[in-house]
Amino acid sequence: MKKSVFFRLTDEEFEKLEAYCESTGRSKSDVLRELIRSLKIKKKPS
Repeated sequence: MKKSVFFRLTDEEFEKLEAYCESTGRSKSDVLRELIRSLKIKKKPS
């Protein structure tokens, strides 16, 4: 099942995302999904 996430960006953040997407020919969703997949999860000390 797919989930949706909605959040606000500053104008500067949105423009940066849009420029990146235009230069790479990718959608905003695709870029954000890749960013999320690349996040490293730190293990909590036991």
